[in-house]
Amino acid sequence: MTRWEPDARRRLQEAALDLFTTHGYAETTATAIAARAGLTERTFFRHFPDKRDVLFGADTRLRDTLTEAVTAAPAAAPPHAALAAGLTALAELLQPLRDTQLRRAAIIATHPDLRERELAKLTTWAAALTAALTARGLPVAQAETAAEVAATVFRVAFTRWTDPEETRTLPTLIHRTLTEAAAATMPA
Repeated sequence: MTRWEPDARRRLQEAALDLFTTHGYAETTATAIAARAGLTERTFFRHFPDKRDVLFGADTRLRDTLTEAVTAAPAAAPPHAALAAGLTALAELLQPLRDTQLRRAAIIATHPDLRERELAKLTTWAAALTAALTARGLPVAQAETAAEVAATVFRVAFTRWTDPEETRTLPTLIHRTLTEAAAATMPA
């Protein structure tokens, strides 16, 4: 591969996952990632501010998928249904990427700074969901609570899904976790 071939960003992400998996996250440099992808270090830094961002480069797209589906839910849909629509859209986007997500999750699990970044991502998503819900007319306090619950549901379902022994799909796990959350927090 020459450095001028298209899709440099994807190539860098794949090279990073390979190197993080085989050599370890801490031992892998941006220079090594660029070399594995057949690109220059300068190209790496045009796409990512640092090697950590290789693992989080899709966060904005994922957040937008989530909030756009909440916003697009029918106006009469209650908040929980709008959130379920958003979480389902996100799960359907991620499902075909399971192998990559399994590798990514394993790398993140072994490094405290990456786990912290993953939690920060969910906080950002919850804030975006809060904004989407308030735009639908939900009072801020209720929107914040609902958004935090949705972020937790995603985290729990995603963690289950990235267990290599898990056979259920992410959309199935999202719906299962939503049901469990409702059962655990609502009186029978």
